[in-house]
Amino acid sequence: MIPELVRTWAAGWAVSRHTPRPVEKPWGFYIEVGRPDQVGRHVLPDADESSIREAAASVTVPHTWLKVPVEPAEAGRRLPRGWVVDEDETGHLMAVDLRATDPVAPEGYTASVETGDGVVYVQVRGAAGELAANGQMAVLGRATVVDRVTTEDAHRRRGLGSFVMRTLADRAVAEGASLGVLGATDDGRALYETLGWKAHAPLAACVYRP
Repeated sequence: MIPELVRTWAAGWAVSRHTPRPVEKPWGFYIEVGRPDQVGRHVLPDADESSIREAAASVTVPHTWLKVPVEPAEAGRRLPRGWVVDEDETGHLMAVDLRATDPVAPEGYTASVETGDGVVYVQVRGAAGELAANGQMAVLGRATVVDRVTTEDAHRRRGLGSFVMRTLADRAVAEGASLGVLGATDDGRALYETLGWKAHAPLAACVYRP
């Protein structure tokens, strides 16, 4: 199950971030990101030692990343010299069976839903028109990958994160999706678990910094 969730997450992440499609490799996938701090990322569906070592050995460009469904310490033990585990970027692979809940924006807030280039965007704005919370997702047939769900500091603890997640889920169900997948931070995991999402594996983040 975990390898399939990782594959779905990688495909949806690429659509959401408008990167080139993932390229298949013997150990998984490579996504060209094109940022100075992240040239690209290898995403490994399986966390066996040979896959990690093979993927790492293929890298010669600094600031190339590996995302692996294994505990960070375990990933670190399997990596060659020049690689480090970035604890701040390590997250959690989560999934849920989607259902519609007809959410209503909290009092004083308005929401909008827009679609562009295969990505659904939800924005929530306060009374003065300021951006209070937002999130997005890529729908891939029966699955959807949720991404970049954030709430501005001044608007936290008002239920906006939950509202964004429920709104995305309703839209995904309307488009025929039944499975939700995402990569969560520690804080995000706490929120998503209250909405029925389940953590299936850690997502160790490793970067080549020779």
